[in-house]
Amino acid sequence: MRVHVVSDVHGNAEGLARAGDGADALVCLGDLVLFLDYADHSRGIFPELFGVEAADRIVELRTARRFEEARTLSRALWEGIDRDKAVEEAVRKQYAELFAAFPTPTYATFGNVDIPTLWPEFARPGTTVLDGERVEIGGLVFGFVGGGLRSPMRTPYEIDEETYAAKLAALGEVDVLCSHIPPDVPELCYDTVARRFERGSAALLETIRATRPRYALFGHVHQPLARRMRIGATECVNVGHFASTATPWVLEW
Repeated sequence: MRVHVVSDVHGNAEGLARAGDGADALVCLGDLVLFLDYADHSRGIFPELFGVEAADRIVELRTARRFEEARTLSRALWEGIDRDKAVEEAVRKQYAELFAAFPTPTYATFGNVDIPTLWPEFARPGTTVLDGERVEIGGLVFGFVGGGLRSPMRTPYEIDEETYAAKLAALGEVDVLCSHIPPDVPELCYDTVARRFERGSAALLETIRATRPRYALFGHVHQPLARRMRIGATECVNVGHFASTATPWVLEW
């Protein structure tokens, strides 16, 4: 059995269309949407609406962790614009292309920049969306928990720690634990290019220690200090920043 795993697709529909080649199934750990490409500020919803110069400034402020200034600039740019309508229209356009690229079967959960309420509209037969749910693939039980935790970035699908922990508890024991964010381990949460810690989950770390899955798979941190490490019996793997690599991580058994 061969499963390909991707995360942080961020608009790379061309790569996604090939991600399942040679696999029995594709697993996607979220962040389909591209709001702003920190490597190429001309790409994404933000520069499409406000231009590259505004994107340059937002990235500069966020990278310097001047989040309040970034929010002030953002509020000024959005003034007079129906933000919800504009974002939803842009996200719908991206989702139409990205969901059409999913092979059959695909098992997917949400990232922190995704909008879960729109997924049922685009998920076709052959794409199974799971969040706080489990599924058997080739004899192994995969558990999925999507979204991110509250952060200064205030991305669309951030939830409180209690809600996240409840979704984890609903999974029970699984062979492969799939999440968008990593467990709260410094080496797995630190982004070496952004030079900051992303939020990991303490509840996810506790679940790994308590239930001892074979694998814990995740994304979210684009350039982690450590891409994999073992926690007890569990191999923890950051499956990679698919938007830039277009290369899935391969799990075979």
